Amino acid sequence: MTEISFPRQYARTRRFSLGTPRAFVIAPDGHRVLFLRSKSGSDAMTCLYELDVTTGSERLVVDPEPLLAGGLEHLAPEEQARRERARESWAGIVRFTADTAATTVAFDLSGRLYVADVELAEVRELSGRSPAVDPRLSPSGEHVAYVSHGALRVIASRPGGSAGVPDDRVLADPEGEDGANGGPGHVTYGLAEFVAAEEMDRLEGYWWSPDGEQILVARVDTSGVARRYIADPADPTRPATEMAYPAAGTANADVTLHLVALADGGRTREVSWDREGFEYVTTVSWSSHGLLVVVQSRDQRRLQVLAVDAATGETSLVREDRDDAWVDIVEGVPAHLSDGTLVWTVDAGEAKRLVIGDAIVTPDDLQVRRVLGVDGDVVLLAASTEPTEVGVWVWSPAGGLAPLPGDEPAGVSTAWCGGGTTVLAKRSLDGDGVSVTVHRDGRSIARVASVAETPVIAPRPRMRRAGDRQIRTAVLFPHDHEPGSKRLPVLLDPYGGPHVQMVLASSSVFLTSQWFADQGYCVVVADGRGTPGRGPAWDRAVFGEIASPVLEDQVTALHAVAEEFADLDLSRVAIRGWSFGGYLAALAVLRRPDVFHAAVSGAPVTEWRLYDTHYTERYLGNPATTPENYDRTSLLSDAARLRRPLLLIHGLADDNVAVANTLQLSSALLATGRQHSVLPLSGVTHMTPQEVVAENLLLLQVDFLRTALAAPAQLVP
Repeated sequence: MTEISFPRQYARTRRFSLGTPRAFVIAPDGHRVLFLRSKSGSDAMTCLYELDVTTGSERLVVDPEPLLAGGLEHLAPEEQARRERARESWAGIVRFTADTAATTVAFDLSGRLYVADVELAEVRELSGRSPAVDPRLSPSGEHVAYVSHGALRVIASRPGGSAGVPDDRVLADPEGEDGANGGPGHVTYGLAEFVAAEEMDRLEGYWWSPDGEQILVARVDTSGVARRYIADPADPTRPATEMAYPAAGTANADVTLHLVALADGGRTREVSWDREGFEYVTTVSWSSHGLLVVVQSRDQRRLQVLAVDAATGETSLVREDRDDAWVDIVEGVPAHLSDGTLVWTVDAGEAKRLVIGDAIVTPDDLQVRRVLGVDGDVVLLAASTEPTEVGVWVWSPAGGLAPLPGDEPAGVSTAWCGGGTTVLAKRSLDGDGVSVTVHRDGRSIARVASVAETPVIAPRPRMRRAGDRQIRTAVLFPHDHEPGSKRLPVLLDPYGGPHVQMVLASSSVFLTSQWFADQGYCVVVADGRGTPGRGPAWDRAVFGEIASPVLEDQVTALHAVAEEFADLDLSRVAIRGWSFGGYLAALAVLRRPDVFHAAVSGAPVTEWRLYDTHYTERYLGNPATTPENYDRTSLLSDAARLRRPLLLIHGLADDNVAVANTLQLSSALLATGRQHSVLPLSGVTHMTPQEVVAENLLLLQVDFLRTALAAPAQLVP
């Protein structure tokens, strides 16, 4: 049997995500856990399972394959867009919702609605409209709400309907609405707008009340948003796809919130707040303690938590946070303790810290990453004392703050909690995947199996702190390299920008870097200023300038590694990256050709005026008022400076970073006579899920770098 290559395995396993358990829901008594997992590490079809916490036994609840004709999925455009925003590359049951008791679940397959009885493992298809998108079960389990053709609908989960509610009916319908500025088809109910899903991690567009009698629904009007058209040049007979994309400095979608009562004939009550001053809806939390909505100003320097009167739609201010740069959106808050005390986070001193009511309860040396859940009076949070490690911590009024028992300090962990049970998922540098354990009463009592494939390579990163800023850096050598045996070309493999951390105490994040190292490189991965985990000041070091600081830190890390390891050949240094990492790679060869001798730039933002409002304006401001920030960070004006080999790669179907970024840079390079290479990927989006594409992209990059660095480094005239 021929051993599989890493590029093929990496592509076939969807970056080793297949077979990994995820999306845990814990029953109120804590004795049962529902979760998703495929049957093997190469099977993309995700199934629903149940774990008996007491016995540790697993049970298959729903296998979606028999429900799909020929095993094939047919996704509505809205669902395709939602999966792209969520970076979901699986098939089958990619998400589900459960009732409060976790005895009934709802999910969708190929635009059709299903509910399942967990105990009986019986599945029933509902006669709702198709395509059905984002179904959500009511807390009581009596109804399923869903979106179809931009309308929010509700259907009874059992045959015959329920008292006062017909079997299937519309709650909020855009039909007949033309939007504020004209143009039919631009209004939807129940779907998150682009920037909410892409940048705020808010994928929801509607929320059930705890009693299941009302729904808060977002009405999104994109009639004022500029249009983009994504065509498939490989199929000139296929019409282009139109999408509303709010580029920096242009109009956002107009988002309003409406309360709809199931037994009220479809009448709605609009939620009122200062929408002119706070146009972003970032978070909604509806619990037994009330309805909270978090809104943010366009410049992101003000954020308000509002309490909503569910009877009238009137709002009152709970708290307001301000910052001279921006106020972060933190996952998991707002939340409440059992007595209604608010759970929140603030930036104070050198850290992001947990706030209970008005009291800060975490120390200045602990960085709170996100709140994972609240179980009664117990708050579970992901936090760090060392940026490369993320642990699970527990806070309660009785016990104060402490690491979760059973979560070893080294590694990267996350968790889910409920009913006195905690599910802990942990990755480390010692293992090759994720370990999922179930904890109760302070001890580990069960394990959730992962059937993900074991990678054919084992990363061996050496963790370092580079330069005066202590830049967290990982160094990887070929497995067979003997110190002093030969000098190695160097490959920097960063992301390097906000939101994404690459240098973590988890072997899985270094798999691709190790494979590149095994091709004969010393690979350096560095997290410079602006990357997560180092505190508010570190994050805001890129405010107004996302080019110079991030590039400077990559150079600092490279030189620090070269001082420690004599085997690095600094006359042959390359850099590769995707998305912000692609921007950084192109930036490196354009502005520091004295350091970098070749670059692979994948899906780069080359002109920040082409990227979206919420991300870009946070760092660079509005281009109408701070054009100098955009001019300073654009790559287009640097085209004449190219003196090194540059490979630009871009998916032609990318609706996040438009291919116009690469094409405009290529045109500018051509206009100045600068040789470069462009690899267009037909039908490929920003996350390149296709197996053949993912595999061959790695191979093509190696071939390009091998050729580019073969000769002694000389500047092209």
